Amino acid sequence: MSVIDALNRHDALCLEVFPPRTDAGMEKLCGSVLPQLYSLRPDAVSCTYSAGGADAGKNLEVLGRVAKDGRCLPVTHFTCIGNTAQSAKAQLQTYLDSGINHVLALRGDPPAGWAGSGGELQSAGELVALIRQEFGGAFAIAVASAPEGHPGSRSLEAEIALLKQKQDSGADYIITQLCWDMDAFRYWLDAIRAAGIRLPVEASVMPVLDQAETISAAFSHGGSAVPQTLCEIISKNWIYPNPFVKDPFDARAEQKRADFRKAGMEYTIHQIHEYQTCGADGIYLFTRNRYEDTALIVKEAGLAGRG
Repeated sequence: MSVIDALNRHDALCLEVFPPRTDAGMEKLCGSVLPQLYSLRPDAVSCTYSAGGADAGKNLEVLGRVAKDGRCLPVTHFTCIGNTAQSAKAQLQTYLDSGINHVLALRGDPPAGWAGSGGELQSAGELVALIRQEFGGAFAIAVASAPEGHPGSRSLEAEIALLKQKQDSGADYIITQLCWDMDAFRYWLDAIRAAGIRLPVEASVMPVLDQAETISAAFSHGGSAVPQTLCEIISKNWIYPNPFVKDPFDARAEQKRADFRKAGMEYTIHQIHEYQTCGADGIYLFTRNRYEDTALIVKEAGLAGRG
């Protein structure tokens, strides 16, 4: 079984988690959160992988648990950062031996002070080619693309040209970067199809539930545009002096948080429906390791009980 099968149904659902930094967090994720997430019947659970690979062991622990549980497919992130061809091959073999045969191939963001990738592999395209050369069809390979253009690319056209190279190197499907601007997504989708890119697309969705998290996501995910409708939700419920202050002096802070969450939940569900309408083959939902929020979105958006 592969995520490709679900993408071909045009209703794939992948839930992203991250490796907790503490033993207590890991115990909670693997002991209670993952089993709860399985109840939503995702096709896959994806686990992030830090650029420098510092949490690779915990990433493998999480995904090894997903593979062992057998309720859905495990998808690992994997970056070029600091890797030689041989080290990448060895690590990927470890994933394969652990029952993890889906990989999101990424260049990765170099740690501060690094020049280039700090390793032998310089691009996601090179990593895709390496995986295909060394492992044949053993892995299903996802690649990333930014509908608004990656900050490191000269232009959106250059970004699409790189995506075409990833397809030609053997990629199987695309997972988009965060994008709230649906006009930008539609333009990008039309442009990649016009460029001969036929890979299925999973559209990433970052739930809008907290002001500070939403603003941070806009800046930390490559500089995502915040559409007017989302700006209005933030503005209408603005917490003074700002949502990053732990103890704001805004007397209505708690009510504003609740109102923002309600409006943001509606915004998120509407965005999922827009993605489905305009041709996305699946939804890639950031869970932040939270079951309750994820379950509400999945159920309200009609993503539960598919297939």
